[in-house]
Amino acid sequence: MPVVVVESPAKAKTINKYLGKDYVVLASYGHVRDLPAKNGSVDPDNGFEMLWEVGNDSKKHVKAIADALKDDDTLILATDPDREGEAISWHLQETLTKRRAIKKSTEVKRVVFNAITKSAVTEAMKNPRDVDQPLVDAYLARRALDYLVGFNLSPVLWRKLPGARSAGRVQSVCLRLIVEREMEIEAFQAREYWTVKALLTNARGHEFEARLTEYAGKKLDKFDLANQTAAEMAVQAINSRSLSIRSVEAKPASRNPSAPFMTSTLQQEASRKFGMGARQCMNAAQRLYEAGHITYMRTDGIDMAPEAVAAARDAIKDRYGAEYVPSSPRMYKNKAKNAQEAHECIRPTDMTKDASALNLKEQDQARLYDLIWKRTIACQMEGARLERTVVDVASPDGQVVLRANGQVVLFDGFMRVYEEGRDDVEGEDDKRLPHLTEGEKADKREVTPEQHFTQPPPRYTEATLVKRMEELGIGRPSTYASIVTTIQEREYVTKDKNRLIPEDKGRIVTIFLLNFFKRYVEYDFTAALEEELDDVSAGQRDYKDLLARFWRDFHAAINETSELRIAEVLDVLDDALAPQLYPPREDGSDPRSCPMCGEGKLHLKTSRTGGFVGCSNYPECRYTRPIGGDADDAGDRILGEDENGIEITLRSGRFGPYVQRGEATAENPKPGRSSLPRGWSKDDIDLDKALMLLNLPRQVGPHPDDGEMIEAGIGRFGPFIKHGSLYANLKEVDDVFTIGMNRAVEELAKKAESKGRRGAASTAKPLKELGDHPDGGAINVLDGRYGPYVKWEKVNATLPKDTDPQAVTLEMALELIAAKAPKKKAAAKKAPAKKAPAKKATTKKAAKKTEE
Repeated sequence: MPVVVVESPAKAKTINKYLGKDYVVLASYGHVRDLPAKNGSVDPDNGFEMLWEVGNDSKKHVKAIADALKDDDTLILATDPDREGEAISWHLQETLTKRRAIKKSTEVKRVVFNAITKSAVTEAMKNPRDVDQPLVDAYLARRALDYLVGFNLSPVLWRKLPGARSAGRVQSVCLRLIVEREMEIEAFQAREYWTVKALLTNARGHEFEARLTEYAGKKLDKFDLANQTAAEMAVQAINSRSLSIRSVEAKPASRNPSAPFMTSTLQQEASRKFGMGARQCMNAAQRLYEAGHITYMRTDGIDMAPEAVAAARDAIKDRYGAEYVPSSPRMYKNKAKNAQEAHECIRPTDMTKDASALNLKEQDQARLYDLIWKRTIACQMEGARLERTVVDVASPDGQVVLRANGQVVLFDGFMRVYEEGRDDVEGEDDKRLPHLTEGEKADKREVTPEQHFTQPPPRYTEATLVKRMEELGIGRPSTYASIVTTIQEREYVTKDKNRLIPEDKGRIVTIFLLNFFKRYVEYDFTAALEEELDDVSAGQRDYKDLLARFWRDFHAAINETSELRIAEVLDVLDDALAPQLYPPREDGSDPRSCPMCGEGKLHLKTSRTGGFVGCSNYPECRYTRPIGGDADDAGDRILGEDENGIEITLRSGRFGPYVQRGEATAENPKPGRSSLPRGWSKDDIDLDKALMLLNLPRQVGPHPDDGEMIEAGIGRFGPFIKHGSLYANLKEVDDVFTIGMNRAVEELAKKAESKGRRGAASTAKPLKELGDHPDGGAINVLDGRYGPYVKWEKVNATLPKDTDPQAVTLEMALELIAAKAPKKKAAAKKAPAKKAPAKKATTKKAAKKTEE
């Protein structure tokens, strides 16, 4: 029987169902080879030869494929239809050839399908091709570039910047975006301005709201009402005059639906609507794809297959009526640069099935499918028809003019199904206005001045970061999620309330690269290199020529920087960061003068945890502050005394602000301390809040089941409650101080349930012993706290509902294990985040080298 190879067991199971008993469908479990994480894996002196190694976990999967080929001379490589999928097929072909599993008589075919449906798979099997070598070359070029950058630049960072972890060809550019945005925020000077709002009524007593737009015969600019006095004068001018409707202008307007999803827009919308991270989004999309519910999820394309357009139009007509179907299909132009990496948009494979019809059990999958289905259906619907009304209300002398805006939806069109989320909160005024006529009197109910301040640019979310990367041409659909995740795992960036905040370590690395490797973190250079790699995949450029040109200049920069001493590097970084680290002081004194001892000079320093500002008079003076700390902070602030008369102070350290009880003495070398939780400002800390922190963990009360105390506290992973050895995370820091017994017991029960499903594996009593797994290790049916399940090594698979444990066979168990194993494997290990001050977080221990 022909041997078909795909990436995952879940995909293999679905495809096997479509192909039937005449085919053997096996899984490679992802890439079977990789570059060893050591020097020499890419050899620039030998034509950039790459030394690949089959991973230990992959050897058994390769063996299974090789064994299957002993009985047949046909190998069908059916991995994903993108660069990574092509690379997996190429690696398999190369590896099996070296093992002599592929013989001269073996026919090797490559098939691709954009969706795992019976029709798509069957059609693909009729149209095999060879492995696409230009696409493989593009993969080889990227892997070589990422290796050369990581294994040459990262050691420079380790030697010159203690605590730095890695640099990457794209991750460092992405980090630069976040760091530069944070520096913009810190340099931002808020500017005050005022507006005036009036609540008015027409002759029939119907209320409407209007804003002052003209004052003293002049159209108001944003900062014309610069202070409260000016605003109150404007209020007085309105109150002292009668008002009437000067003009009513109604204009028709329309809104058209957004294009269907591609990878970047799916990640952005999932982040806006659900707070999903890029990796979380792609994991859910991967499972939907493997189950045959959606088309391939890594794509630059927004075009839709003609048969899918027709199916969407039919579904719209059936569900919503013919008036919601436009006269001709909506066409969306594909944005992908080359055909090799261009795919259809992300859409459902069956337009008739909405999320409720699929009855998906996993919340992420259900929400994401609902989003994809609605966006796809909406993109083929009629536009919305609106009426936008602008009403000007004026005094007889024209000295004051107020404007009211309103909007009425005449026909909802696609808006009946879906509206795209927004990153900003400001939008068009869609309030409905009462019927107003020119010349009609407008009575004043209330005239109110409102104070505003200009806002700094917002920190990036994962969604807006991906959007910016896409705008700059940095990264590709297959890499967005891994890049954003990597800079968090390296602890260069932390995420707080879905916003990305650079750690001090991340700032230092970025400034170092901008000063010593500027070309390689330039946005234009990185985007141009991405375009050259696209040319390689299109067969228009030789990848080894690209590598040679890159390596020549990059290797020279590495050699030049390697000669620098750490002190020289810190001097350069100190000067580069001077405007942020040492801004002018209001009293005109030297901004580098130590605010604690007055004798030493402030200077940039580094430790294994990152950069900080410290006094040159160390160890006599131990003044430190984080890089993003308040430069005018003059040391400790006394908050008061506790019930025992011990002084409570607010202090600043290299990890940010913290509160302390008493002073360090010989008898008490480590006085009680507590860092300010993320989101807490130094300006808001008083004695009560300080004592709340210092008195943690807080005792919530004895658990009703066993009387053991439930405690609430703040740890390295954030706020939590604890009962014995069971910990449950809390969403907000404030919950630590307010959570009561009922909610605490409920949260702990939820946590126990999620742990209990898998928690008693080693001690659970076997209900049935099924035998050994083909890869070794016993398979048993066990009785868990929340029902029976199959266990093999670290894989636990719950039995389907109403399944008799005694009726489970070894074959059934193997299917359950195969379906469950990839979920275990795909779960991302999230790097823990330390407690941090309000503006940014601190950093922790070291990790691996680089990726893209």
